[in-house]
Amino acid sequence: MRVVIGSDAAGMPLKELIKETLIEDGHEVVDLSVEPAADFVDSATAVAADLMENEGSQGLCFDAYGVGSYMAATRVKGMVAANISDERSAYMTREHNNSRIVCLGSAVVGSEVAKKIAREFLKADYAAGRHQVRVDMLNKMA
Repeated sequence: MRVVIGSDAAGMPLKELIKETLIEDGHEVVDLSVEPAADFVDSATAVAADLMENEGSQGLCFDAYGVGSYMAATRVKGMVAANISDERSAYMTREHNNSRIVCLGSAVVGSEVAKKIAREFLKADYAAGRHQVRVDMLNKMA
């Protein structure tokens, strides 16, 4: 799978760890923050913009707490993102909400949990069906 990642300075160590993990897992990783973005707004909106142009791709954003990247990504019309700190929520936000981005906070999530979050998010498929009503509602809001 094509996975787009981005980070500010605070999220870089976790981003690098997850990047390595994703490559080892066989994913195509597009790193939009080889150098850290000046701000999480820049990195998160860059990831969201890329995903809007590349339908089959998923994204991961990193900053200190995850919530800043989440807020920025959800300002992009049509983007559903989630601020996640556990692997079950990562899976479910993809399956039920069609989230395309998971935002992780390096000051909140440890490295092993972050790996599990990334893997669960990427292995989940959107279930559609009864969940589409909510996704349509979310897409109309932003």
